[in-house]
Amino acid sequence: MPNIVVASREEMPTYPLRLDPETIFCTDRPFTVDEFYEMVNEDTNAELVEGVIVMKSPVSYQHEALFDFLHTTLSLYIKERKLGQVLGSRTAVRITNHTAREPDLLFVNRDRLDIIHKNDIKGAPDLVIEIVSPWDNQREIVAKQSEYEQIGVKEFWLIDQPKQQIFIYDLDSKGNYCKRQIQEGFIHSTTVKGFKIQLEWFWCKPGEFPSILSIVQELLGI
Repeated sequence: MPNIVVASREEMPTYPLRLDPETIFCTDRPFTVDEFYEMVNEDTNAELVEGVIVMKSPVSYQHEALFDFLHTTLSLYIKERKLGQVLGSRTAVRITNHTAREPDLLFVNRDRLDIIHKNDIKGAPDLVIEIVSPWDNQREIVAKQSEYEQIGVKEFWLIDQPKQQIFIYDLDSKGNYCKRQIQEGFIHSTTVKGFKIQLEWFWCKPGEFPSILSIVQELLGI
C-alpha cells in the first residue's frame, strides 16, 4: 500500500520535494502542473495525477534493460531517417492542468516538434510506449490509456513484461482507440514510418538482446 502524506499549503516541504517511493502527497487543494514543476527537479521520480503528487517506484533490471534496448533502437533509426525526436522516461506529458504523466518512451514527428517545451510536452506525442512492471497498479494502467486517448496520442504501445503481452492502441478517425494484441512476428509502427521490431525480442533477458546496430542497419537497408 502507498504511503499517503496530507499537508496544508503552509506546511509544504522545501524544494526540491523529497519523498519515499510509492508515496502519495496531497494538500488542501489540488496542485496545478506548473506548481508541481516548481516543487520537483529532474531527479524527482514523480507524476502529478489529478492534482496529487505520486512518487514512482524504482524500476526492475529487466524493465531498464528493455527500455534501453527500445530507446536506443528507436533513437538511432529515427535520427538516421530524420523523422523527429524520441524522448525517454523523464519527459512529462501534460494531460490536463492537474495531470502530467511520464511515459517510458515517446516520439514526436518532426513536423510537430513545437509541442516540446522546457518542462513538458504540451500536446499529444505521436507515439507513447509504457512498460508494465509486476507492481504496477492496473487501475493506473487503464487511466493512462484513457488519458492518452483523450489528448489524441495516435499510437500507444502497452508492454506487459510480467505476462509477456503487448497491446497496441491506434487512434481511429473518431478519436477512439482500437486495441489489438500482437502475438507473433513483427510489430509495425503506424507513426514511425518503416519501423518494425520482432515480438520475441521484448522478452530477452538483460544482456541477451540482439545487436541494435544490426537491427537498424537492416531497417535502413544498409
